[in-house]
Amino acid sequence: MSALDRWLAEGWLRPVDFALADSLRRLRPGTEDAVALAAAMASHALAFGHGLLPLSHVAGLCLEIDAERPPPVMPALDGWLDALRSSPWVLAPDKAVTDNGPLVLDGGNVYLRRYWQHEHRLALSLRARASAPVPTRDAGYAAWRDARLATLFPSLAANPDDAQAAAACALPDTRLLLLTGGPGTGKTTTVARALVLALETAQRQGAPLRIGLAAPTGKAAARLAESLRENLVALQAAGTVEAATRDALPTSASTLHRLLGWRPGGGFRHDAANPLPLDLLVVDEASMVDLPLMARLLDAVPPQATLLLVGDPDQLPSVDTGDVLSALCAPGSLLARVHLRTVYRQAEGHALAAVAADIRDGRADAVLDALRDAGQPGLRWLPGTDRGLPAAALAAALPAYRAVQQADGAADALERAKRFRLLTALRDGASGSIELNARIADALRPVGERDQRLFAGALLMITSNSPRHGLFNGDIGVAWPDEQGQLRVWFDAGDSDGPRAWLPAALPAHEFAFALTVHKSQGSEFGEVFLALPERGARVLSRELLYTGLTRCRRGVTLWASEAALREGIGRGAQRWSGLAQRLR
Repeated sequence: MSALDRWLAEGWLRPVDFALADSLRRLRPGTEDAVALAAAMASHALAFGHGLLPLSHVAGLCLEIDAERPPPVMPALDGWLDALRSSPWVLAPDKAVTDNGPLVLDGGNVYLRRYWQHEHRLALSLRARASAPVPTRDAGYAAWRDARLATLFPSLAANPDDAQAAAACALPDTRLLLLTGGPGTGKTTTVARALVLALETAQRQGAPLRIGLAAPTGKAAARLAESLRENLVALQAAGTVEAATRDALPTSASTLHRLLGWRPGGGFRHDAANPLPLDLLVVDEASMVDLPLMARLLDAVPPQATLLLVGDPDQLPSVDTGDVLSALCAPGSLLARVHLRTVYRQAEGHALAAVAADIRDGRADAVLDALRDAGQPGLRWLPGTDRGLPAAALAAALPAYRAVQQADGAADALERAKRFRLLTALRDGASGSIELNARIADALRPVGERDQRLFAGALLMITSNSPRHGLFNGDIGVAWPDEQGQLRVWFDAGDSDGPRAWLPAALPAHEFAFALTVHKSQGSEFGEVFLALPERGARVLSRELLYTGLTRCRRGVTLWASEAALREGIGRGAQRWSGLAQRLR
């Protein structure tokens, strides 16, 4: 039995990984086993979000696959590298742009060629934008800009180094800007004021400014649009912004797939040959954007346009391949970045911001000390077990979801649904979202509708992209009767026209959304959160998952977790193997 067949038989490879490697052996019978094995493991690395496979870290990947048994015997590193260098299946970096081949060997890292190209192309585009020349301004521009900044950011008088003002100041004069910060640090407030300054700068120059707003998911896009509308209304009410300026700024946002024109079967309408008709694009929740999508987004943004990426690099990385925002923010990166640190959103004395910072920095003892302090506002710890979770989750969730069922209409129901959400680390198992969703739905379903899956007030999440419907993975809606009493599913369209209705039978793939995994909750914000961790350690537990889950709330969080699970999660970082950060130094 070859090494490849043995690794498959022992469970170290998925069938799809083996199929790739086996195809290399069948097409070229002389293919060395070490080359086929490298291809299989590079494929398997994608399942864990890695964009590449460092050959020296294959044992580490095996631990991710199964931490309960020792890694298998693998080829010696030097011999493995020699086999790859001499294989016709493997391209060197200088050939990988133009030549065909399934693998690329870049240093000691093995890539599937497509992902090497995504990373290479993205890095080139980012570097080009970072080195773009600063626009020429008239003699009076600096004085006008400073006066306008002082009006838009009154805090400048007391703090000349105000980071929000610095971001707004930089935006009109760059082709790429990163705006980062934790929850409640005023990222969207900064974006609103920065857009005002950018628009007024363009008007001063007599140039149009076509602005687009986007986010990875429908709910994140809706939040971005809603927050910007609220900020612009407040600025106009304060006399800071003229009505004409407010009306010229966008108040609706799109998902990235909708913006780029996703086509069934793959591909996008907008690319380098058919770029987006925009001069400025704001992308919120950039930590959720995976490597292939970010590469395609940069292809589609015109070279002369400005891209503003907004997000929190300490959150969970994207569900799919890569950890792009973290790579862009890595030490030594040549990209322009403004990082916001002051927390404005949570009430004074709220303990969550400090606990989230301790989780982010891996300080488990400090986190547990804060959780044990029953007087901490907005923070409640229930050190329970998997067996006790369903009853505790139902007790917390049912009052909030029954309030949704008592709403005055679909729009009110969607608003009430934002007050609470049950979050889980896992999808499957006793503490997973599938089991908890089923229990909550059974408890909420009216007695006379036990044979019906849907009922008024049921929360649903779309799980596959459907451009035909205008619905995308992660969009959340509510089942509610229309004016004729027929049950429809209503989704926030991300604009000021209110929710839109779809027939339940016509919806793309969907599931209940009373309980969400933390990954699926990214881009969302709720008044209260109940975060449930598994009783026993799970591979997905990480400080990024805990940080992301806890910071989905505005007012308070209940944490259901054992001390062992918390220590394990805080002690583990969600590391992704990528060469992007190195390419940007």
